Amino acid sequence: MSSWKGKTRGGLFGYKFFITILKYTGLPVTYFFLRFITLYFFLFSPKSFRFSLFYFNKVLHNNLFNSLIKIYKSYFVFGQVLLDKIAILAGFKTNFTFDFDGENHLIEMVVAKSGGLLISAHVGNFEIAGHLLKRLKTKINIVMFDAEHARIKDYLTKILINQNVNIIVIKNDYSHIFEINKALNNNELVCIHGDRFVEGSKTISCDFLGRRALFPTGPFYLAVKFNTPVSYVFAMKDSKTHYHFYATPAKKYEYPPNLIKRNAVLEKIIKEYVFELENIINKYPEQWFNYYDFWGEVSS
Repeated sequence: MSSWKGKTRGGLFGYKFFITILKYTGLPVTYFFLRFITLYFFLFSPKSFRFSLFYFNKVLHNNLFNSLIKIYKSYFVFGQVLLDKIAILAGFKTNFTFDFDGENHLIEMVVAKSGGLLISAHVGNFEIAGHLLKRLKTKINIVMFDAEHARIKDYLTKILINQNVNIIVIKNDYSHIFEINKALNNNELVCIHGDRFVEGSKTISCDFLGRRALFPTGPFYLAVKFNTPVSYVFAMKDSKTHYHFYATPAKKYEYPPNLIKRNAVLEKIIKEYVFELENIINKYPEQWFNYYDFWGEVSS
């Protein structure tokens, strides 16, 4: 099965181009230009196209024509999600509206001062839920791979104004674990994705959308190791200006001293996560943004 390579396509010029249009014209005009970029990637990104075709055609069982339409839609909504994220975090004027299912579960975490782990996936646009996270009145920590080029990160840092979040970068020396532990001990919320891993990471094989796929154990091990409440959260784009936020009831898991029992608990948690992720993907199939050989079944 395939692992994520830790890189996302896109250059500094592309970021500057779209951010400039976004700043001076707003999202609707920027979406217009995005259609042409989407067509370019649709025509000239053979690897992601091949993986996307497998997902829509073989995994979700769409016919070839519908699969092609859905691939384009997926690329387009992914571009919209990136622009929406920048617009919100940079403080540009927007008219987004939100529905919240399960907001009370996160409020309960904050009121209980227990800290908590929010596990999401590369679906929808979790960062756009910053409006909700602000209302929680607690510090938010987002764990992510340091996959962007330094020039792009430096440029984005200059325009982003939302300081409500702290970024914890995943490092080879595992120092990020200490940062996560510190945040949880301070009763803060830690957000992490549970659907990607890099080569060498520990994984568990699960049934996912009718096929076997590997999921990293790391995010779920944190929930067990630190005995912290965990909620599965997703923020999905319903329309150009509307998002729907979902959060499951928070649960805590004991840390068995026996390795076999501990692995059983890990498998149980991951299966619960996969169940919630499948429900979301069935509602929003075009917002699954893992454009690589996720199931390890696509020939090179």
